[in-house]
Amino acid sequence: MTTAQTQELDVQPTPLALLLLGREADPRSERGVECPGDLPSPSDPDLVARARAAKERLGDKVFVLGHHYQRDEVIQFADVTGDSFKLAREAAARPEAEYIVFCGVHFMAESADILTSDDQKVVLPDLAAGCSMADMATAEQVAECWDVLTEAGVAERVVPVSYMNSSADIKAFTGRHGGTICTSSNAQRALEWAFQQGEKVLFLPDQHLGRNTAVRDMGMSLEDCVVYNPHRPNGGLTTQELRDARMILWRGHCSVHGRFSLDSVKDVRERIPGVRVLVHPECRHEVVAAADEVGSTEYIIKALEAAPAGSKWAIGTELNLVRRLANRFAPEGKEVAFLDRTVCFCSTMNRIDLPHLVWALESLADGNTVNRIEVDKETEAFAKLALERMLALP
Repeated sequence: MTTAQTQELDVQPTPLALLLLGREADPRSERGVECPGDLPSPSDPDLVARARAAKERLGDKVFVLGHHYQRDEVIQFADVTGDSFKLAREAAARPEAEYIVFCGVHFMAESADILTSDDQKVVLPDLAAGCSMADMATAEQVAECWDVLTEAGVAERVVPVSYMNSSADIKAFTGRHGGTICTSSNAQRALEWAFQQGEKVLFLPDQHLGRNTAVRDMGMSLEDCVVYNPHRPNGGLTTQELRDARMILWRGHCSVHGRFSLDSVKDVRERIPGVRVLVHPECRHEVVAAADEVGSTEYIIKALEAAPAGSKWAIGTELNLVRRLANRFAPEGKEVAFLDRTVCFCSTMNRIDLPHLVWALESLADGNTVNRIEVDKETEAFAKLALERMLALP
């Protein structure tokens, strides 16, 4: 059907279609999405030169952060690479930078805005670069969950612990209710602290990290954990289940790490004799249980750095990072393979591409601040409180 025929029939694009095009907002999401305007063509052969020239024009006024899961074409312009929390802290350590260009996803840019000064401007090259996991827990849903816990008579004994991969609103909720933030590296310390404050933990928004930390690292049982489903009445749980549980896990997950299965582990062991399986703790519990090692992105990188020549590794995390590690360590005689046969990029992270980065840098160089991420002051104050509790963990 042609455009003219569509107009004659008065057919309007659906909100989902507009969202996928980056031209609409998702009312169920914590983030807004707007079209940034005309971008350079992705086939422009001068994109690299244009990005380099714009960055040079900006000089010390700009600091570019690149998450490990970003494309190589973007990573080459990053002043620092790392996981979300490392990058937010790096931004806070650069008070002289007027612009922080965060090549990551929306919640990461929010965290950077929370931790940097009011004079600094955090820019996300594409506002549609969100996080499906972070979007699985909205402020309204979590507030309703707390009401359910209150009616069950357990809220006063519950301490919220929210993963760094959450919106500013969820971090603020955590701060208001005496909880803390955690990363995949310090989740156990955060949970140990929380259980010193109360009897139960509400873990947001990744059920797998919460379950794996509680059961694998802290010796709890699977029966100690229940899953709160925000799309079912009372979270799909009975009052007695809430009273008996120690870990109340939010029904959220990472769309990348959730794809790995036990079959993936079995298959790679058959294909690559002697392989060591190393996975991220956002993977399902049965995958983590079957792996040889489990750790954050930073842990994965350090493990491969320390690995002996000739060792073979199957990595269960985002493909951009795995491919970069494979290329990096091949000259050292280390074989690095992707855990699954299916290609598994983080689709929203990959929205930050070279055209968007060029557009953002050139706009800033011309004096136009685009796609600025700003967290309101009240939300920022409570979110920072939760982050500071994490920083104070022993």
